[in-house]
Amino acid sequence: MPRISLEDNFTDVLGKAQRGLGLSDADLVARAGIKPEELAALQRGEIRDHPLRAVARALQLNPAATMALARREWYPEQPEFPRGFALFNTPYDGELTVNSYLIWDSRSRIAAAFDTGMNCTAMLDTIAAEKLSLHYIFLTHTHDDHIADLPRLAEATKAQVWASEREPSDHPGAQTFAENAHFHLGELAIKTLSTWGHSPGQTTFYVTGLSWPLAIVGDSLFAASVGGSREHYADQLKNNREKIFRLPADTVLACGHGPLTTLHQERRYNPFFAR
Repeated sequence: MPRISLEDNFTDVLGKAQRGLGLSDADLVARAGIKPEELAALQRGEIRDHPLRAVARALQLNPAATMALARREWYPEQPEFPRGFALFNTPYDGELTVNSYLIWDSRSRIAAAFDTGMNCTAMLDTIAAEKLSLHYIFLTHTHDDHIADLPRLAEATKAQVWASEREPSDHPGAQTFAENAHFHLGELAIKTLSTWGHSPGQTTFYVTGLSWPLAIVGDSLFAASVGGSREHYADQLKNNREKIFRLPADTVLACGHGPLTTLHQERRYNPFFAR
């Protein structure tokens, strides 16, 4: 599996928290008890221990996790799936990349896709090579980078397209699910969890029956970060805590951007959730 860079650096994390909390630079300087020039230095990417820890506390971020991110001291250990799971990482908008996923039951060869990324060619190649029958295409949310190749994947496989009732897809014939909907692929079980905030219908799909419990979280959560949300930041964090962070500690998190991670690692290294 390719080494995928973390989606966000520490300045991204500070910016997302500041925007989510609706704080101006002047507000943040006052809350953190630092000088304006110290905040400006952090925003330029300069790592200054005391100001960074003070700003992290003011933004309700974990200072130690924020510092570890800034110093690039951590990258998530990558779990291995011997079978039944594939990650696809496709480029968009220059150097940025987006993830999509495929799972399948090893006996029945029935499969489900989660998003398409910008290009589903590699996914179609895997479906053919593994002799899979794609029954479902599940959408974590409908932002363009995640579903850019939906028409091609749906046409090539004739799979059913499913999206949250809070954020329906405009793909012809697409169906909608509510929270706690259940789907089955042979011995695999899929449960929908509403982790909205980044988008109205952002959904986490909790999968059991593979080598590890798996949560396909879309942009609800990244390794050491979250997807941005200006209007529903508090809701996003609340939904993540109540839905994702109550899953088993060994749950693998398959994020919309960046590398795979695990719930155990995010509890220690994600500035938004570490305690």
